[in-house]
Amino acid sequence: MNDRYDFDVLIIGSGLAGLTAALNLAPGLRVALVTKRSLSDGSSHWAQGGIAAVLSEQDSFASHVQDTLQAGAGLCDLDATRFAVEHAPAAIAWLQELGVPFSQENGGLHLTREGGHSHRRIVHATDATGAAVQSTLLDRLRRTPSIQVFEDHMLVDLITDRKLARTPAHAAATRCHGAYVLDVARDRVVTFSASHTVLATGGAGKVYLYTSNPDTATGDGIAAAWRAGCRVGNMEFIQFHPTCLYHPHAKSFLISEAVRGEGGRLLLPAHLGRHRFMPDHDPRAELAPRDVVARAIDFEMKKHGLDCVHLDISHQSPAFLQEHFPNILARCAELGIDITREPIPVVPAAHYTCGGVVTDLAGRTDIAGLYAVGETACTGLHGANRLASNSLVECMVFAQGAVAAIRAAPLVAAPAMPQWDESRVTDADEQVVISHNWAELRRCMWDYVGIVRTNKRLERAAHRIALLQDEIHEFYALFHVSRDLLELRNLVQVADLIVMSALLRHESRGLHYSRDYPDLLAQARPTLLSPTLAAA
Repeated sequence: MNDRYDFDVLIIGSGLAGLTAALNLAPGLRVALVTKRSLSDGSSHWAQGGIAAVLSEQDSFASHVQDTLQAGAGLCDLDATRFAVEHAPAAIAWLQELGVPFSQENGGLHLTREGGHSHRRIVHATDATGAAVQSTLLDRLRRTPSIQVFEDHMLVDLITDRKLARTPAHAAATRCHGAYVLDVARDRVVTFSASHTVLATGGAGKVYLYTSNPDTATGDGIAAAWRAGCRVGNMEFIQFHPTCLYHPHAKSFLISEAVRGEGGRLLLPAHLGRHRFMPDHDPRAELAPRDVVARAIDFEMKKHGLDCVHLDISHQSPAFLQEHFPNILARCAELGIDITREPIPVVPAAHYTCGGVVTDLAGRTDIAGLYAVGETACTGLHGANRLASNSLVECMVFAQGAVAAIRAAPLVAAPAMPQWDESRVTDADEQVVISHNWAELRRCMWDYVGIVRTNKRLERAAHRIALLQDEIHEFYALFHVSRDLLELRNLVQVADLIVMSALLRHESRGLHYSRDYPDLLAQARPTLLSPTLAAA
């Protein structure tokens, strides 16, 4: 079996961003697509809503730009926002050419509207847009011979000039030449050489105890890029969905905001009298914006020491619930919850990572030959809060920008790259160390770096994360790597970046809400972290 692979382009991640890049690069270039589990295990598959694009004569680019800027709380980059908005219609046309079965109306695309949008501009495939898009693109991928797919292969580290000792250890890594990757099936680290490397590894929702994200969302690309020498930006802005089903066997299952739209009421548990608490927090009650509802639930859970609150829609008839919420009704029933007669236990859940690896409009990072696209990247589009349905747009538009940059750049001959050295490590004899640290980290982030923050909580989190980093670094140095260890190593690094960013922001803006700094500063500034400054 091969321990060294050579390609023109290495793409790490198989969500919409990675697939868009691969399919557009494949003609004429040798492309490797590496994904740490199966091809469809990323967040894109779970996207329920749709893709925002100006496709109606009543709509305009200026309106979509303004809606995005308003949602981003003054922190969106204007050039990035215009770039995404103006290229979105062409991205939709590309998906249509590939055969994505978008919902139709009167012979054209059906456009729906979501919160924060001033016009109908959401293209969708019923309530499972991500799955429809992924399925279509994966079918095309399997029919493209110049793309070689490596499932169950996980990024270990990027290979840069600095890692190859071609530049001093204290200097910036001048170029990326590929990556070390764990072949999970063979339990062996292999080497991928590539002239261009694209990180499309998604977000980092699994750093929190409760998340809507799949298990793959462990911030691998963000952590690897930081270790390689890239700046990261706006990591404090984590979007939380207010209502995720609270159940030990219900991973990544959201309870749609439409349940509240149809009269669902948020209640405290029975021992607190089933009190309806949202009117205490906002006159709009359950129909308040997503961030307001999430903060209210968080407040009540912390105040009363609760694991969850309850969402009650049982006043509606079983026929109504079957018509409007068949999937929620069925999923809850599988778990022994009859929503026609009892409330649904819910918690807010980490939903989207607005920050990430700093890039330009072509996905270029601080290191030559290294690109970041999709949720891994910080393009400036989302600012302090993502506008609904702008995420899938970002995946495609900036991936296509990276494709153009890669095609315009010359291929670079690979230097000599040593094989992964495991001569001084042994097999770990206590897996419990990894599982315990994983649980401690996610609980720490949930309790201290969640929806509502204080300096004291952030400082406590920083202290605990530093201790965990020391333990995990020692474990990584001594023992044979595994997927669980690599994910934990990445999560603790991302957690550190989130806390560092949150401590630097002395205001409340967008998704970052601080009790110590409740006001908005006059000037919006991004939070930029540099590895060289952090190490100084």
